[in-house]
Amino acid sequence: MAAPRITALMDWTISVPVVAVVLLAVTWGGQPPAWLLAVAGAFLVGSVLAAVHHAEVVAHRVGEPFGSLVLAVAVTVIEVALIVTLMLSGKGNTTTLARDTVFAAVMITMNGIVGLSLLVAASRHHLAVFNAEGSGSALGTVVALSGLTLVLPRFTTSEAGPVFSSEQLAFAAVASLALYGMFVFTQTIRHRDFFLPTGTDGTPLDEDVHAEPPTLAATFTSLAALLVALIAVVGLTKVESPAIESGVQALGFPHTVVGVVIALMVLLPESIAAVKAAGRNRVQTSMNLAYGSAMASIGLTIPTIAIASIWIPDKLSLGLEPTQMVLLLISAVVAVLTVTPGRAKTLQGWVHLSLLAAYLFLSVRP
Repeated sequence: MAAPRITALMDWTISVPVVAVVLLAVTWGGQPPAWLLAVAGAFLVGSVLAAVHHAEVVAHRVGEPFGSLVLAVAVTVIEVALIVTLMLSGKGNTTTLARDTVFAAVMITMNGIVGLSLLVAASRHHLAVFNAEGSGSALGTVVALSGLTLVLPRFTTSEAGPVFSSEQLAFAAVASLALYGMFVFTQTIRHRDFFLPTGTDGTPLDEDVHAEPPTLAATFTSLAALLVALIAVVGLTKVESPAIESGVQALGFPHTVVGVVIALMVLLPESIAAVKAAGRNRVQTSMNLAYGSAMASIGLTIPTIAIASIWIPDKLSLGLEPTQMVLLLISAVVAVLTVTPGRAKTLQGWVHLSLLAAYLFLSVRP
């Protein structure tokens, strides 16, 4: 009975993203009716679940930390393509689009994904245990990237306003890409053992020792289906964005809330995968997904928009507002206190989630 069930699951996780991409092609660039938007929304959710499934298949084959890296980078690459497409389209005010999207990704990953993962793991297993050295180096890289690209533009004086000059943007792009590349090298080659799930005694756990890894053909099939599913997730999120924008406007919320909602939808695959890993007591995998997604969002977005800025007439506003900087500072301090011991109680999960709640609330009522 197990084989038919697995086959049906694979068929479902492949067919739904394919249909979602067809819907994306039909609805892209137009004004679809409400019923078609509802259908697209249903397939958007299905594509998220399919993406998580295929990411787990690939992760099981390649092992950690490569598995979480695949999902984080895949989502971010497609997300960056969406940001650049919107900016080059010239529709609406896009000067703060990159900043708002990247900052939303940082806050959602540092506080939302981490907080929910710690809460789930600590609730089920008494304590959430992870490698402090690996998580600490990842967090340090996220904080450094955030400061270089989102805080410094508020204080530079070469250009008026919270923007970089061309030379400063080029430096930030090279520094971001270099830092992200060095971290990936450290995570996957130099000190890979620091990013493996750990047991309660701090020793690395063997990844899924009781489960047979998928075949090479099944892995490549899942990898292709993962990319299709992620294209569907990000693309349909863009299709749904006008309806989201209309709803936000009707509620009287600031326009930045649209970016927050879109970021929440785009980061759903990582969020679900991280919580599922935490439920299996593999908190380090959850931390890899959270901090890896934040890093990829900055390390890949800033260099890309630096190149795209050649064709964008308006200056890019990257500097955070004062309230956003305070939230980033508090989140960084709390994250350091959470990561340093290498284990966390449910309290730490609630603290991070409260910071996410504060960010979401102040986005609605700044």
